[in-house]
Amino acid sequence: MNIKIAETRGDRIFTVCNYIFLSLLVLSVLYPLIYVVSASLSSTKAVASGQVWLFPVDFSLLGYKTIFEYSKIWLGYGNSLFYMIVGTTVNVILTILAAYPLSRKDFYGRGFFMFLFVFTMMFNGGLIPTYLLVSDLGLVNTRWALIIPSALSVFNVIITMSFFRATIPNELLESAQLDGCNDFKFLLKIVLPLSAPIIAVISLFYAVGHWNSYFGALIYLRDASLFPLQLILRDILVQNSVDPAMLGDATQLANKIGLQQLLKYSLIVVSSLPVLIAYPFVQKYFVKGVMIGSLKG
Repeated sequence: MNIKIAETRGDRIFTVCNYIFLSLLVLSVLYPLIYVVSASLSSTKAVASGQVWLFPVDFSLLGYKTIFEYSKIWLGYGNSLFYMIVGTTVNVILTILAAYPLSRKDFYGRGFFMFLFVFTMMFNGGLIPTYLLVSDLGLVNTRWALIIPSALSVFNVIITMSFFRATIPNELLESAQLDGCNDFKFLLKIVLPLSAPIIAVISLFYAVGHWNSYFGALIYLRDASLFPLQLILRDILVQNSVDPAMLGDATQLANKIGLQQLLKYSLIVVSSLPVLIAYPFVQKYFVKGVMIGSLKG
């Protein structure tokens, strides 16, 4: 038998206020996204004259057509996918290899190593010493300059370590050891299959970080063939730098009012697609992974 507790007048007012506040919050986040998509699907004249408010006006795919004819966009896409896939793989492997030993109570010296990890969160050498180190390692103007320096996030190590402590009981380890399972086999065969939520969460964190990163490329890369998509977008959106020779037939439209604004909205949509596509596949693990991983044991 379900017993329903009657709400007081104050509870009802609080609930209504919550719904109003959350609705306004959703609208404030959702409207800019809808506006950008609608503007990218509108005509140059409608965008330039400010006719777009909610839905596309004079539906047009000119912005996307122009973008896909610009070869640097495809080059940047390929580079960003490489940095995201390879970088995330390196990140996740190193995070797990660092977090699992730190989660084990029988790991000798874990307090000292944990102190070293946390120390790096609070203190660092700064940009110039970091650049000199990367330069001395011979990584400047190579793809590894965007992967090696950011190969490990201490925050994600702490989250993953807490997840292991909360979900992998010592009794499970003892049982596996009685069956002759060593530490590496226990990690591969038992720990990782049980850790899908936290692996999905940190993979999403790392992947989004790599996809949106541009400052590292701005500092370490000189060869334009290595530039990620975000750096190319920066040249187009911020510096308004587009090579007309690479736009093909679209160069005839470059003088039209609104094409530049239309390109900006279309570029924002195109650059956001990979993250928007990947998120639904890890969303079911996201809340569970973050909540369990946030428990300190």
